[in-house]
Amino acid sequence: MSSPATAPPAPNNLRRIVAASLIGTTIEWYDFFLYGSAAALVFNKLFFPDSDPLVGTLLSFLTYAVGFAARPLGALVFGHYGDRLGRKKLLVLSLLLMGGATFAIGLLPTHADIGAAAPVLLTVLRLVQGFALGGEWGGAVLLVSEHGDAKRRGFWAAWPQTGAPAGQLLATGVLSLLTAVLSDAAFGSWGWRIPFLLSGVLVIVGLWIRLSVDESPVFREALARAESRKEDDERLPLVAVLRHHWRDVLVAMGARMAENISYYVITAFILVYATVSAGVSKQTALNAVLIGSAVHFAVIPAWGALSDRIGRRPVYLLGAVGIGLWMFPFFSLVDTGRFGSLVLAVTVGLVLHGAMYAPQAAFFSEMFATRMRYSGASIGAQFASVAAGAPAPLIATALLADYGSSTPIALYVIAAVLITVVAVGVAQETRHRDLSDVTPVPEADPAPEAEAADARSV
Repeated sequence: MSSPATAPPAPNNLRRIVAASLIGTTIEWYDFFLYGSAAALVFNKLFFPDSDPLVGTLLSFLTYAVGFAARPLGALVFGHYGDRLGRKKLLVLSLLLMGGATFAIGLLPTHADIGAAAPVLLTVLRLVQGFALGGEWGGAVLLVSEHGDAKRRGFWAAWPQTGAPAGQLLATGVLSLLTAVLSDAAFGSWGWRIPFLLSGVLVIVGLWIRLSVDESPVFREALARAESRKEDDERLPLVAVLRHHWRDVLVAMGARMAENISYYVITAFILVYATVSAGVSKQTALNAVLIGSAVHFAVIPAWGALSDRIGRRPVYLLGAVGIGLWMFPFFSLVDTGRFGSLVLAVTVGLVLHGAMYAPQAAFFSEMFATRMRYSGASIGAQFASVAAGAPAPLIATALLADYGSSTPIALYVIAAVLITVVAVGVAQETRHRDLSDVTPVPEADPAPEAEAADARSV
């Protein structure tokens, strides 16, 4: 029989929890991706106007990368307190921080107004964004994973993952609409501020929904047991992660390399490459990403459901190998300059990316014990982002500037794919694990029947 902590929740309650996680991650990713798109389109002119256009873009992407540098710190802080105080409280705080920083960017004076102080202030606000996002992801996926039906955990946990394409869709859609209805002069003067100021409204909606859900029952049960035992390592989740789960942290970091790098090449760098090398207008490039993001949103739950049937590792490996094989065709299609080819390149790339991103939530959640799960999943995911997503547009832009060709960029992504294939290849399959029983995960992955009997309660 299922314990209260593992029994499937009522369908309506689970849908409300999924909705709360999804709306929050959508807003957080909207804020984060909005910066990336603006960095590619206008920030080089507004905050670095004295530079060569491509150099200005590099500097703009450098402030973009700074946000990733703050994500590990957010993972450490939010993971620590999320494992001690609960998932819900920290998710509310992350949403407020992200929304406040994004709204403030919309009010920021440019280089023409206050000189060198403008990019400094922009960088500080980007750091706040990164810090907030570093704590958001782990809490959102855990809230769903720990509430959900274990047999369909991959499917339900994939829904918070759709917040990334939903946020990308929303950010790109707003920018695409504004660039379509405003002249370049109007957009560069004041139109770019509108999407950032819109974040304030979205945060109010997100808080209203997120405050309505309950704390994870798995966490509440684990917290009660931990308080009765007063175990030192459970009061310091980071210490417990490094003691019991350091291999899992390395696996998670390796698994993210291809997923993270390919995503930012396909959605952020493409706005530079398509306009500079293929002669495509920024409106056309934005529309291609918009269509690809819509398809990406639709396929993520399907990939998550497939991981419930055949395992997290096979689906993840399918996506990693697929994205590696797609890179050269991807750039060849973009080079044609045709809208249909551009849409095909982005859409297929994002569908393959979804095969990695969808099972990631359940996969990482199942690696770690309950009282160190927020810390472990967040650290593994966000520390990888510093080496993967943070420099990806920057490296890709630098390679384009040095070689004038897409070949080094494709090889860069393929190198990341090789790292991911090795990491996921040596990992244990996790789909049969009971989140309330694993503490810590044993070295060998037992059969599902033996696992239920042998695992130690949190």
